[in-house]
Amino acid sequence: MSTAIEVEEAEERPVQLTLVLRLVGYLRNYKARVAAALVLILISATASQVGPRLTQIGVDEHILRGDMDGLYGLIGLYFLSIIVQYAAQYGQTRVTELTGQYVMVDLRRQIFQHLQRLPLRYFDRTPVGRTMTRTTNDVEALNEFFTEGVVSVFMDLFTLIAIVAFMADMDWHLTLASCTMIPILALATFYLQNRAMGAYRELRRRLARLNAYLQENITGMEVVQLFGRQRQNLTEFDDEHLPYRQAEDREIHYYAIFFPFTEFIGTVGMGVVVWYGTSSVLEQRIDLGVLIAFLQYVRRFFRPIMDISDRYALLQSAMAASERIFELLDHPTESQGGKATQSSDPTAAAIEFEGVYFKYDPEGTQWILEDVSFRVESGHSLALVGATGSGKTTIVNLLCRFYEIQQGTVRVDGVDVHDWDVHALRRRIGIVQQDVFLFTGDIAGNIRLGEQGIADERVRQVSRYVNAEGFIDRLPKGFSQPVAEGGSSLSSGQRQLLSFARALAFDPQILVLDEATSNIDTETEQLIQDAIARLMEERTSVVIAHRLSTIRNANQILVLHHGQVREQGRHDELVRLGGIYARLHRLHYGAEADSAT
Repeated sequence: MSTAIEVEEAEERPVQLTLVLRLVGYLRNYKARVAAALVLILISATASQVGPRLTQIGVDEHILRGDMDGLYGLIGLYFLSIIVQYAAQYGQTRVTELTGQYVMVDLRRQIFQHLQRLPLRYFDRTPVGRTMTRTTNDVEALNEFFTEGVVSVFMDLFTLIAIVAFMADMDWHLTLASCTMIPILALATFYLQNRAMGAYRELRRRLARLNAYLQENITGMEVVQLFGRQRQNLTEFDDEHLPYRQAEDREIHYYAIFFPFTEFIGTVGMGVVVWYGTSSVLEQRIDLGVLIAFLQYVRRFFRPIMDISDRYALLQSAMAASERIFELLDHPTESQGGKATQSSDPTAAAIEFEGVYFKYDPEGTQWILEDVSFRVESGHSLALVGATGSGKTTIVNLLCRFYEIQQGTVRVDGVDVHDWDVHALRRRIGIVQQDVFLFTGDIAGNIRLGEQGIADERVRQVSRYVNAEGFIDRLPKGFSQPVAEGGSSLSSGQRQLLSFARALAFDPQILVLDEATSNIDTETEQLIQDAIARLMEERTSVVIAHRLSTIRNANQILVLHHGQVREQGRHDELVRLGGIYARLHRLHYGAEADSAT
């Protein structure tokens, strides 16, 4: 089992104004809430710094003068400031947290909507674990940015402004002395935070890789247990987890240095204030109350600076997360095509491939389909035959316009698929695949896929057509029976029958059967053949099957080999031709004869 899982680069990049503005743009629908939050932050920051100023007034104008009666008014103002501060903080917290959640709902909805419109080529190349990291961890990082980062930065800035304003109002010389340690703190912050962010970026990169590894192994747990891979996988997990833990250790190391150092700088700053302020009091340049107030303000002064430094890491995290999210959102979506929603003849459903060349890797040299041309008339059936990798399923993918061809033309009802509205085109096509995917829900929900226009009677009718009604009625809750994730509570044959019912419930004009009977036992297959035959009479049908007995009555058989059409015709014609199909026919019926004996 390979552990070479694609990972993303963890490059150090500065805070980009364009990303910040794009993030802030998500607040445009909540301007009133943002304005209210800013006002509450301003009130809270100002009210929280009234206490030391009241202390200075109380000491200089009342205590030292023996005017104790005047203190009662100051005490009342002090408690009023506390009440205002906490009331404003309560309102600000509620407003910002709710606003952040609204923004996250908008963002998650945008990401999910965008994911549904991405071409299949994106999912072919992108690990599911990485996509999950985008929609969970990275979105949560932005949630912290909106609900904590931005708010805290504004709170800290307003607090600093309030502190400096109160300090400067009392004595600007002592205010300058209090700021002497800021350059040292700024340099230490820049040095340590840059290294912490390098470790953080590596941490996020390793987390995406770890998530991809976990998703792959959990999804393939049946294979892991079947081949006894538990011990090897545990060793590989340790190899994936060790770099993650080491990156986390480095991040913790730098933060462990940063916070004690900033505390030390704050203590030194307070020592400077004590030294300068004491000499100023003794020389009667300032009053004692001013020094007492400054000691309180200096203790508070360095806390917002430390918090802003810490918020820088949060901002960097948000930048890294937003860059990855916007990279996803900026990925070109699937072209919606033209405006055609139906052909000039609404009953027609002809299919035509003309000189089609296609390869999954546009930069590659190997063609998956090479100069493929054929036409299926309305109401006729086409069977695709060929070895694995010959291009059979690719033809179906191009018919549904899941991928863009490099050369040639694909037409449905005489209209180029590029001129079709994608949704309208795919609504005309019903596909029964070999690997059936069922959603969590119930039986009826998996047949109608949320299409409320499909009535319960229609659900039961299509189930009866494909003989799924029998096993459904035997379930404890019938059509309301819960379906586990991926349909694991049902057998392969039952899931296949539900896939038949699902395709037919939407009444498609084109029916595609991609190895549709591979998981159905012989008895069940015989039961549904008549129903399939009736349905195919009214629809243009494309059938992919290894069992030649299921396609011998097709109006046209296309034999593919290495992406090219080697033979084309009806069953009897191709047998008489004595080519690839005739050889497959002999092998098939020879195998059947051997199994019968």
